[in-house]
Amino acid sequence: MGTRSAFNWITLWASLLFVVILGFSRLSYGMFLPGIQRGIGGSYGQLGILGTVNFIGYLVGTLCLSPLISRFPEYKPILNRVTCLLLGLTLIGSAFSENFTDLGFWRFVIGLLSAIATVLVLSIAMDAVRPKEQGVASGLIWLGGSAGILVTGVFAPFTINPSHMQGWRYAWVIMGVFGVIVAIGFEVVTRKTGTEQISSQIKSKQRDKESEKVYRLLLSPKRLLFLIASYFFFGSGYIIYFTYLIPYLVIKGIPSLYAGFIWSGIGFAGLFNGWIGGKAIDRWPSGYTLALGLTLGTIGVSGVITNNIFFIVLGATLIGLVSFITPPLMTTALLRRHVPQHAYAACLSIATAFFAYGQIMGPIVGGVVVEQYGLQLGVASSAIFMAISAALAGLYGRQQRKLEIRDLPISG
Repeated sequence: MGTRSAFNWITLWASLLFVVILGFSRLSYGMFLPGIQRGIGGSYGQLGILGTVNFIGYLVGTLCLSPLISRFPEYKPILNRVTCLLLGLTLIGSAFSENFTDLGFWRFVIGLLSAIATVLVLSIAMDAVRPKEQGVASGLIWLGGSAGILVTGVFAPFTINPSHMQGWRYAWVIMGVFGVIVAIGFEVVTRKTGTEQISSQIKSKQRDKESEKVYRLLLSPKRLLFLIASYFFFGSGYIIYFTYLIPYLVIKGIPSLYAGFIWSGIGFAGLFNGWIGGKAIDRWPSGYTLALGLTLGTIGVSGVITNNIFFIVLGATLIGLVSFITPPLMTTALLRRHVPQHAYAACLSIATAFFAYGQIMGPIVGGVVVEQYGLQLGVASSAIFMAISAALAGLYGRQQRKLEIRDLPISG
């Protein structure tokens, strides 16, 4: 079966899955943190450590997935359907947490499942899209995460306001039910369109040699190392911001409704980010394009330093518009362009592992800063990681340029 345009039913359902994979399962935790603190206790620094537990699970998922799909690529559709269904069910389970241990367990499992689902959903969906439109398709899928943030912001009055002690629990149950429904929808549409056949037509010969080539490709300074390193530092930076922004606004005295509007504003701006970023990386498939979005994101995060609500809101909008969804979708698209198709899922899994390492380091560093210097500087510390990520993306762009010049045909 041939490939199709970026606008198709598989892409749509994949985007809806990313509402759950990114917006609900991972980033809703930062939105619900004030309510969770009232429900089970603990300081923001301690609760931030549970964010680290989530991303340890995320790392375990990516490390397990890479060798698994390299050796058994024909099982991708089966593994994906099981993972997505379980992800919805674990969201429901986490709503019944009574203490740190309960919530830590659920956050770990959710992290593990969301890592596997991220790679498999993207891989299956991108297999069905024409190569020239994969940047747009990636943008459409990743903007589901922005939609998830927008929706969690709507829950703010019921999850942040002290009068609704159990609001975060009800919200997670609703999100989990939605996740199960969307997982079933994605399964139905991929079966109808024959995507499972596309995914299973991969030859298995020479896999061990190809696996070695994947690692050499990703970790070579002359190829993709700077891109992977940029993804690592972005993971650290963005997760600090999304973990501690809402608690900072609550401590600052911002009403829960307005805090929800700010959170939803990031998600709403991210809806455009997915489209803009996807079109940009298709037209200018360069590390420089990625570096621009990360640089603007660094400026946006720095708005917290001013302690001025106008600049905080402006910065949050800028992050949503140019640097929340952009780095993952651009990294996804750039990898797709520079690795063999049969190795793409394995490469994306390894890249996601580096992203996970960054997300583990971020909450630890952010938690230490919060405990020592307060929430404002804790949130602002994410700008350091974002700036490093932007610089590394620029270095990758320069490396790309050198390779393009070297590979130009000699004329005359």
